[in-house]
Amino acid sequence: MKDLIKSIFTILKYGGKTITVFRNIVINTIFIAIIIILSLFLFRGEKDEVEQDSALLLTITGDIVEEKQIIDPISELFNEALGFSRLPEETLLQDILDAIHTAADDEAITAIVLDLSRMGTGSLNQIRDIGTALEYFKMSGKPVVAAEDYYTQNKYLLACYADKIFLNPVGLVDLHGLAAYRLYFQDALEKLKVNFHVFRVGSYKSALEPITRNSMSTEAREQNEDLLQSLWQEVENEIVTRRKISSATLDRYTNSAASLLKQFGGDTAQLALQTGLVDGLKSRGQLRSYLMEISGYSAADDFRHVSFKNYLKTVSRSYAVDKSEKNVIGVIVAQGNILTGIQPPGSIGSESMVELLRRARSDSRVKAVVLRLNSGGGSVFASEIIRKELLELKASGKPYVVSMAAVAASGGYWISADADQIWAYPTTVTGSIGIFGAIPTFEKSLAHLGIYSDGTATAELASGLDLTQPLSPEIKESIQLGIEHGYETFLSIVSSGRGIDRSAVESLAQGRVYDGRTAMELGLVDKLGNLEEAIEAGASLAGLPSYTAEYIRSSPSFSARLLGQLKMEAAAIFGRRPQPQLLADRAGYFSDSLAGLFLFNDPKAMYAHYMIHLR
Repeated sequence: MKDLIKSIFTILKYGGKTITVFRNIVINTIFIAIIIILSLFLFRGEKDEVEQDSALLLTITGDIVEEKQIIDPISELFNEALGFSRLPEETLLQDILDAIHTAADDEAITAIVLDLSRMGTGSLNQIRDIGTALEYFKMSGKPVVAAEDYYTQNKYLLACYADKIFLNPVGLVDLHGLAAYRLYFQDALEKLKVNFHVFRVGSYKSALEPITRNSMSTEAREQNEDLLQSLWQEVENEIVTRRKISSATLDRYTNSAASLLKQFGGDTAQLALQTGLVDGLKSRGQLRSYLMEISGYSAADDFRHVSFKNYLKTVSRSYAVDKSEKNVIGVIVAQGNILTGIQPPGSIGSESMVELLRRARSDSRVKAVVLRLNSGGGSVFASEIIRKELLELKASGKPYVVSMAAVAASGGYWISADADQIWAYPTTVTGSIGIFGAIPTFEKSLAHLGIYSDGTATAELASGLDLTQPLSPEIKESIQLGIEHGYETFLSIVSSGRGIDRSAVESLAQGRVYDGRTAMELGLVDKLGNLEEAIEAGASLAGLPSYTAEYIRSSPSFSARLLGQLKMEAAAIFGRRPQPQLLADRAGYFSDSLAGLFLFNDPKAMYAHYMIHLR
């Protein structure tokens, strides 16, 4: 019996060693294979030059952004393999602009074909910037063609810059105007017995209305209607001018689609054609034949073209670092919610932004800074940390200019007010000068479950903000006083920074938002223009007759770059499974509506944030 047990242990012992050896061989083999694949991807030679007489297939994938978010590449690869995606794909605005400008002077490129089928969100200012670049391209005598099975509104706004717009014979053009809708949760929160304590200043500060109401307030409705009318007028002017149709025709299309469709038997494509929104109806086969006439044939029986991704490899990027240049305008992108601490791209961290600003201040090559801002705000504490660092930049003798993108409101305006110049687009949403705070307590929810909080303390405030107990009157009053002080500070910052009388600032504050053109008339914005014009302004303020502009960014680690490259190459090889657009839109709408319920990380729970999203 003893020999049998000994034999069994011997077998298990050597069997375990065998399994361990086998496991190590498999793991090492996989690791070596990954290294080989990475090496092939990263160190392979560049592709040949662009084939002569090729069209640039400008494929815009996902949301158009000023700066890409950082995601975990390994997790994303697995998500994509399973057909899921934690974050939407993104295309850099500057990459699009660089490709278009390069193609204009590239003799190998004969045309640009807009591929918008996988395009996500794009703000009005981004579409206008891309459109301006397309206008420059068309000055070279080369055509721009847009062709889609159907056009959502933002896709069509971009397509309007094309020489020819084609639509699938069974497609549609969806033009419906602009809207601002949110979900409201007051009744739901009461049913869940969540007690939200709300503190705010400003009649128009509507960020917390989803918590406190079941519908939009009169003040919020008033300002949203004014804002939407101003923005839609800009959109309407673009469409009317570029498509050479009347405003009345466009109004009928957006407001009386059903009655118009009756005239065409419900044929949406014919309606778009007869209205003048498109130049022709072409099936995919007909479209391919048409494009072959422009650029010629390829070996794959398709029109000769180069993909946007491959063409970017031949493009010299704007605002790239050039250590030999001594007169530099530093461009810092500030995109997303303003939070305390170190935050990745896609959010504005107080410590992250301070590090970039200090780098710009200490770099003798940098003579001025342009802050490219796209933010609805966030933490008041973080906003003030960033503002103080911007003042340090000014004190060093280096001017700074703000270039507002789609949104620069609340905390976004807090950090803009002291700029030497503020530039915006006519469609920028800005202002929203107001403060709020919101703290939920769950004593009613817990009591409903039979759970209670009890204890003792040496003072009324000793327990602090205990979410299991109701807020004491003393704490409520203290928070409200802090909110009011923050609002007064905000007014002082704007008055001092913009040189506007304090009473005048108070009359245009109250949390109200404005489009860029109105903001300029009120003195909140200095000039209307794009990033390039803001950079020129920075150079002028610094007294530079010649200069170059460079991005000042945080550098990702080498491992992150390796994994990121692997992700991009794998995506190019295996593709990404398309997701239903309607489902994605609804998911985004729901998450946007819930934004008012999310508490950020301000240490005093004070926020300057604008949360309305246009659709």
